[in-house]
Amino acid sequence: MGQGNTGTPAVAEEEPAAARAGARTRRAVVASLMLCMGLAALDSTIVSTAVPQIVGDLGGFSVFSWLFSGYLLAVTVTLPVYGKLSDTFGRKPVLIAGCVLFLVGSLLCALAWNMAALIAFRVVQGLGGGALQGTVQTLAADLYPLEQRPKIQARLSTVWAVSAVAGPALGGVLAAYADWRWIFLVNLPLGAVALRLLVRHLHEPHRTAPARPPRVDWAGALTVFACGGTLLTALVQGGVAWPWLSAPSIALFCTGLVLVAVLVLVERRAAEPVVPGWVWRRRTIAAVNLALGALGLLMVAPTVFLPLYAQSVLGLAPVAAGFVLSVWTLSWPVSAALSQHVYRRIGFRDTAMLGIGTATLLLSAFPFLPYPGHAWQPTLLMLLLGAALGLFQLPLLIGVQSSVGWAERGTATASVLFCRQTGQTVGAALFGAVANGVLATRLGGTGDLDPVTASLESGAPTEHVRRAVAEAVHSVYFGAACAAAAAFLVLLFVAPRRFPVLKNPGD
Repeated sequence: MGQGNTGTPAVAEEEPAAARAGARTRRAVVASLMLCMGLAALDSTIVSTAVPQIVGDLGGFSVFSWLFSGYLLAVTVTLPVYGKLSDTFGRKPVLIAGCVLFLVGSLLCALAWNMAALIAFRVVQGLGGGALQGTVQTLAADLYPLEQRPKIQARLSTVWAVSAVAGPALGGVLAAYADWRWIFLVNLPLGAVALRLLVRHLHEPHRTAPARPPRVDWAGALTVFACGGTLLTALVQGGVAWPWLSAPSIALFCTGLVLVAVLVLVERRAAEPVVPGWVWRRRTIAAVNLALGALGLLMVAPTVFLPLYAQSVLGLAPVAAGFVLSVWTLSWPVSAALSQHVYRRIGFRDTAMLGIGTATLLLSAFPFLPYPGHAWQPTLLMLLLGAALGLFQLPLLIGVQSSVGWAERGTATASVLFCRQTGQTVGAALFGAVANGVLATRLGGTGDLDPVTASLESGAPTEHVRRAVAEAVHSVYFGAACAAAAAFLVLLFVAPRRFPVLKNPGD
């Protein structure tokens, strides 16, 4: 009898021990995902405040904008490719390869000898950053069941929020008190820790091998690179490096459209296409792609134009202007984490419609702020806007990931992120043209904006310039409200009322 009793406590002790070990492994993997996401998020903001030091050291002032554009282009065009590769070969090898490529790019950036080399190495960074962004989001859905996904997504949203605030400050400190090359070198120890955690703790479940070896659609991948790179270059550089109706702009757009047709033909013939047709044939995914493309577009209004408004119209210092923008990074993750309590009651679509409907009203309210107004007014709007967009974005992302199985989740997630990134690129070009047009009209219709630049750089813009900037930013916010309304209509008329949810989405 005594022998029979001795076995039970041992089994009871082993089960909690195994559970604790599993929890530690899960925490280590989550930490590695947050580090990987932090690397990608930080590098999209940290360079901005160090541009004067970089240009002073390397020269190349006329092309420095490609430090940002090159990175953005590389991240965007690689998202669909990495999504398909992660569905084909697994998440772990793709994420590790992307992390290694990102760190190699970071080291090369720190060793750059001129601006052309630095831009080229930023593109290498972006090629790795595309793997980090898409694969981390996909793994978050793989690791957590539906009811726990808001928790991990809120943590990843917090990483983006902290990076948006800390990135420019850290870049400025390193450039001023150390050397701008440390902006890229700091990635190496962080990336090394992330790699160690991934290699040691991330274990994907064994899956049945396919009947035939997987075939990589290299022709489709190259066409995606060429097509996306051409069109995004046309959008990024149009109105900046050359006029919109100039020969380079028209040539790039025409080439991009031809490549779109080529991409469709290539993908129809591919056995395992990089951009499969079901991404757009399924109402759920197509609607979310369009809605989050509109989200990327409307986000340009606050992120690009609100700091200008805060400094030139409200007269705030750069730090205070940054705070006006950063408050939405506080409410967005909180709202995203709490959204599960809403979509469990009313569904993914209706929760997202509630969020984007509220965002439409908030964006529409911005042009009605009094002139010149007080700082608390746009700050309050931004705080509420972050809460509304957290309620909008996360249910759609989780809804799409829950509607597909493991073998399709990487592709579906990448398509959503690709559309959001493309929306931001389109928004930057579109709203930049709108703002410049309004400014030119308000200042006499000459199209010469040099007086605006000189007035703003002096730190004391004239009343005429302040009113012109206010009207330009109001016009941009009105355009952002239209984009939000379009997203609402897409969800209302295209998205199914109830998203299909797989009972066992890990299969």
